[in-house]
Amino acid sequence: MRNSSGREARERRLASLQKLIEARGAVPLTEAAHLLDVSTMTVRRDLAVPGAPLACLGAHIVGSQPASAARYSLESERDQHAAYKVLACRRAAALVQEGDSLFIDCGTTLPHLAAALPPDIALDVVCYSLNIAALLARRPNTRLILLGGLYHQAAATFYSEEALQYLRRLGVDKAFISAAGVHARRGASCANFNEVPIKQAAIASAGESFLIVDESKLGRLKPAFFSPLDAFSRIIVGGRPGRAERAKFKSNRLEIVT
Repeated sequence: MRNSSGREARERRLASLQKLIEARGAVPLTEAAHLLDVSTMTVRRDLAVPGAPLACLGAHIVGSQPASAARYSLESERDQHAAYKVLACRRAAALVQEGDSLFIDCGTTLPHLAAALPPDIALDVVCYSLNIAALLARRPNTRLILLGGLYHQAAATFYSEEALQYLRRLGVDKAFISAAGVHARRGASCANFNEVPIKQAAIASAGESFLIVDESKLGRLKPAFFSPLDAFSRIIVGGRPGRAERAKFKSNRLEIVT
């Protein structure tokens, strides 16, 4: 009888959490425990039950098949440059070797990299994007390090000073960086200023850094500059940029993937 009562209470808590996450997206574990009037350990035990519809990532509760990830996938399918992003990411994935430690940036391009990584090799991967973390968490031989902090829903990213300091202490073999603008003279830029310190720390801690973009980003400038182009070992571009645009980058290691 007690087991039945405990199961019913767990199911009620999970149902309440699922409604909350569907309405708000990721929810901090401590906040969820407070709202349910239970301990964080009780919430963790609820989530550990096989088949639970939710999961705990980086001290936040998300759907094990998150609604945010589904929306993200639909948005990518509607993106006219999605095919070029896939091409660039498949080329980038070919650079990854067994035992590598990686940093994977945020954005609409790099989920394709997470999906294209060789499926069975052992990897350590650092990220700060909820959508990318959800993909990496399904890999059996990947040790995932998710940088936590305040969740920025528009970009599906986390940020905190503590996470930034932790990233600065790490060393990774390869950092894969995204950008919303790649300008031959002004360098790489993005739209969100909160991403700049994370990108810069990842580039500084990596043995090699690679910029992964589709052709539409070439020649564009965004408000948040984060790196000169000579910081990257290679700039991998999916698509068919025009000859004039390519000529502007002749001094950079531009690799076009079509």
